[in-house]
Amino acid sequence: MQQLVDRLTRTRANYWLEPALDSALAWALLVEGLRRHVPWPLAALLFLAGVFAFSFMEYVVHRWVFHGPLQTFARGHAAHHREPRGYDALPFFVPALVLAAAIGLCALWMPAPDAWVLASGSALGYVAYGICHFAIHHRRFRHPWLRGWAARHHIHHCHPERNYGVTSALWDALLGTRYVRLRSHSSASARNAGDTSTR
Repeated sequence: MQQLVDRLTRTRANYWLEPALDSALAWALLVEGLRRHVPWPLAALLFLAGVFAFSFMEYVVHRWVFHGPLQTFARGHAAHHREPRGYDALPFFVPALVLAAAIGLCALWMPAPDAWVLASGSALGYVAYGICHFAIHHRRFRHPWLRGWAARHHIHHCHPERNYGVTSALWDALLGTRYVRLRSHSSASARNAGDTSTR
């Protein structure tokens, strides 16, 4: 069974089924929440809260699951580090199952339609993450801001204990895992003396 799942996680079909399924699920949850009379202002806040919550989940999963002690996940993620342009991904149905569990937990303390709208924001955050991650590894950006954004993730592949956030650097900055290039003492001294040459 494990070999079958491992083979599935490396296919293009699995890679692209995941955002297709999660996009459809996100829109269905949002529409159903609005149909059940979640007021527009509250729906907008819940949706944005879902996107924000996903950004934290992205960091947590990347740092403590994919780079953590659970060998099934760590092994799959290590394959991505070896071949960043490959199609390694979670089985396409796993994020939907996690989302369903999160909806169940949220529905314990909020009305179900509100939980659906909140989950739709998280699901679309996950879809955006997948698209961004694919673009970072398969595109060469010309715009300086986009090049810097992509470079932040490429640094993670050289320094796996840094820059866990893909879509955002917020949690790396807040939790002390943002990569900061240290300046050498000699180059700092040269700059202070007005010498801009590199030796």
